[in-house]
This record gives sequence, C-alpha cells and structure tokens, in this order.
Amino acid sequence: MARDIELRLNPDLDPAPFAEAYARDKLVRIPEIFAEETAAAIEEVLMRTLSWRLVFPEPSFEPGGREQVAMLTQDDIARLGREGMARRMQGVLTRASQNYGYLYHAYPMIQAYTSGWDSGHPVHQITEFLNSPEFLEFGREVIGASVITKADAQATLYARGNFLTRHTDEGHDRERRAAYTLGFTRSWEPDWGGMLAFFDDELNVSRAFLPRFNMLSLFDGTVMHSVGTVTQFAAAGRYQITGWLRDDPPASASAGG
Repeated sequence: MARDIELRLNPDLDPAPFAEAYARDKLVRIPEIFAEETAAAIEEVLMRTLSWRLVFPEPSFEPGGREQVAMLTQDDIARLGREGMARRMQGVLTRASQNYGYLYHAYPMIQAYTSGWDSGHPVHQITEFLNSPEFLEFGREVIGASVITKADAQATLYARGNFLTRHTDEGHDRERRAAYTLGFTRSWEPDWGGMLAFFDDELNVSRAFLPRFNMLSLFDGTVMHSVGTVTQFAAAGRYQITGWLRDDPPASASAGG
C-alpha cells in the first residue's frame, strides 16, 4: 500500500493565464499541476494499488428497463467465464459500431469514499483533495465560474481495446460547469491511440491530445469529445482521474422544497 501523500497544487502556478485561455477556447491544459514527487505518488496509487472494475453500458435485463452500467470486478469476470464475457463484449462492440458506448477500467472514487470501500486506502486522500477548497477554488478561477461546490472523481485505466465513443456531458440539472482530467501517463506514443479528441459541427477532429503525465485539462463538456481506442500494440496503460467541477443546487432546492 502506498504511503500517505502530501497533496497540494504546484505553488508556482498562476491561474490567470490559464483563465484567459479557457475563456477564449473553453479548453485549457495545465502542465505540472503538482510537484513531481506528488504526481509520482498519485501515479503509484493508480498503477499499483487499485482494484479496477471493467465498466461498460448494457441493456437492462428487465423488460422495458433502463440501460445499466456494468461494473465488473475480476471475480465477476471469472464467474462469467470466457463465453459469458464474449457475449457481453459482443454487445458492447455492436453498440459502439452504432457510435455509442464505452469500455474501460475504473475505480469510482466518490462511490468508494462514501460507501466505505477500502478503508485507509490512500486513494481516499486524493478524493478529499479534489474536493478541498484549494483545488475547487483553482478550478473555479480558471473556468470563471461564480462558485464550484464539489468535484466528481473516478480513476480510469484505458487498456488495449478500451474506448469512449463521441458524446457530450451536461448533467441532469446542468450542474456540471466543466469537465476535468488529471493525467498520469508517461511516454505515450501517438500511434497507441487513446487520444482525447474534440469534434466540430461537421464531426471533423478539431483538436486531439496525447495522454500526458502531471497534466490537468479543463474543458467544456458540452463540446463533443471522445477517447480513441487504445491499440492492441500499446505498451502501457492510459491512467487518468476524470470528473466534473460542479455547482449542484442545495438538496432542498433540487427536491422542490
């Protein structure tokens, strides 16, 4: 298990120039968001200590039911066996051929924190930091939001064959002010796929970015984007923490009270 992590943003970062870039482009990439030692410690947590779930969408098994998100542990995969997994994956690929779907490994950091999974695990320190005044205020200043109340967070690993088809994100109450990714991927090659791509109105790729190490990206999630399929010859995994900076209404307001 990784040791405790001293989490703080790089004190040399000035949010002002990044705020100017975000106001202009609704997208900004901020390198060296942490000190090298801190980034390396987070990298160690992601690469060495998490129990990943394989995540993908699938239809409800109940007639007329809503789509559900499958989140399979390694034990679940073993129980399904080769044939059971092949059937699931065929469904995933069929839907992806119709331009909808995703397949990647995840550790749901907020769910794990609130549900008491893996007590004492250092990943919970990261979850707390992402919801600390320091991180939320930095994000608020860069995106120009009046207030940010919290951050969603999940750790993700895109291994060979993993992907996220093009989509937009708004949230049920449009409470998502900006999407963010924290990259912890070293020495990624362009031919390995896995790029974060943005599309214009004619579905041309307007921008695409390699996974990077110690990089914070903030962008308008309502712009269509995707994560390209990681190739079968990629020599490493694509490690990130992803989520949204949010301004959720108070519980009483959302309930109509």
